[in-house]
Amino acid sequence: MTTDTPARLLQLLSLLQTPREWPGGELADRLGVSRRTVRRDIDRLRELGYPVQATMGADGGYRLVAGKAMPPLLLDDEEAVAIAVGLRAGAGHAVEGVDEASVRALAKLEQVLPSRLRHRVSTLQAATTPLTSGDGASIAPETLTVMASTVAGRERLRFAYRAGDGTESRRVTEPYRLVSTGRRWYLVAYDLDRADWRTFRVDRVSEPFATGARFAPRELPTGSAAEYLRRSMYRRQETYEFTVTFAAPADVVAARLPAWLGRPEPLDDGTCRLRAETGDSAQWLAVRLAMTGVEFTVHEPEELLRHVRELGGRLVRAGGA
Repeated sequence: MTTDTPARLLQLLSLLQTPREWPGGELADRLGVSRRTVRRDIDRLRELGYPVQATMGADGGYRLVAGKAMPPLLLDDEEAVAIAVGLRAGAGHAVEGVDEASVRALAKLEQVLPSRLRHRVSTLQAATTPLTSGDGASIAPETLTVMASTVAGRERLRFAYRAGDGTESRRVTEPYRLVSTGRRWYLVAYDLDRADWRTFRVDRVSEPFATGARFAPRELPTGSAAEYLRRSMYRRQETYEFTVTFAAPADVVAARLPAWLGRPEPLDDGTCRLRAETGDSAQWLAVRLAMTGVEFTVHEPEELLRHVRELGGRLVRAGGA
């Protein structure tokens, strides 16, 4: 019998997080209390924000359902390790869709992991070899989690940085956002020594250190970190404009494209058009457009049209047509 109320609530919550319906009598037996106590404990969980649904019947039943907010979860050892390994693998290689929110989740999870579980996570990750793009842009997950925690906590970040030409420097920054382009992670931050905004490739960062000094966020020169990164990248490389029409609503297409490519404009309820500028290769852009999974038409430039036709031909031949 569990007489300590907080401990009993945690045990009850752990049972309810199993995806099944629990009869009230079975919960009472598991906890060693009366059914009346179970009902009181269920009411306490509801007050804490856990959406527990009750069903009518001879014995009555309870189950945890989806609610309007995300309450804290209880994870056993295996579940915590599985989630941490998955988040680390995605974060370390800038998988598209694994954005700053995922890195923040990883930072929170690793903060509370017992040392024995943290060791298991590191061992598992060291034993796996991910398939990467081959550009050597892998990142230590610890680097991302330190950065994410300073972004969330509005805490100054110090790190060593290696520029594209090999120049080494030390930076003290006010980190604003982490941005994933689908191939690399970038940090958008205000560089205190240079008194200006900068973007940093995270795979070139080492020795990140949260200084503990808090700061009030500054206003970006552009509306979003993704837009600032896009403009910063294009200032440093040769770019070209492209125009594409999609046979799908603008919201659908926008959700399937990296934010830094720009947002399509709706033409009507079922089509939209994207006019943007990029410094990526036309070959890569052709593949990225095809990955949206919707019909599209390239209007310009001719080089992009050529790569789209070549890609289409290869896919048709691969299908044996």
